[in-house]
Amino acid sequence: MSYHHGDLRRAMTAAAATAVAERGPAGLSLRELARLAGVSHAAPAHHFGDKAGVLTAVATEGFTLLAATLKEAGDDLLAAGVAYVRFAVDHPGHFAVMFDRSLLHADDADLREAEQASSAALAGLAPDASAARAAWSVAHGFASLWLSGAISGPDVVAAAEPVLRRVALP
Repeated sequence: MSYHHGDLRRAMTAAAATAVAERGPAGLSLRELARLAGVSHAAPAHHFGDKAGVLTAVATEGFTLLAATLKEAGDDLLAAGVAYVRFAVDHPGHFAVMFDRSLLHADDADLREAEQASSAALAGLAPDASAARAAWSVAHGFASLWLSGAISGPDVVAAAEPVLRRVALP
């Protein structure tokens, strides 16, 4: 496997997100990540330091992707809520680690910046902080329930939209 400058870290982050989606964060080790990415067993430690460093990179990428997703939804809070749920379903490996600080280097500057960008994208759509928190809570809860299988159906958007509209996103 051949990588250009900068591609190896990205490839390992992608492999880690896929592994987390399939087996959960506990199912990922640096050695397993090296195997999945097709690199030496020392490469993940060299690029990330430790498992928390890998998961921090996955979470940082997740928050960056989420911020872009929310911005693409436009100025409508309901559309942003649906986009949030869709993001979680489309990126389950990222979503699984983004909000579990015990897995991450929570003081990482890039992580904090990405978190703030995603928070700002949602907060700007709500009339106040309480409304933003309510919208986030419902969208996050729905996404978590869908991913766990507690809520199911043929289409996540069709299932989420009426809930988001009724409960938190008038």
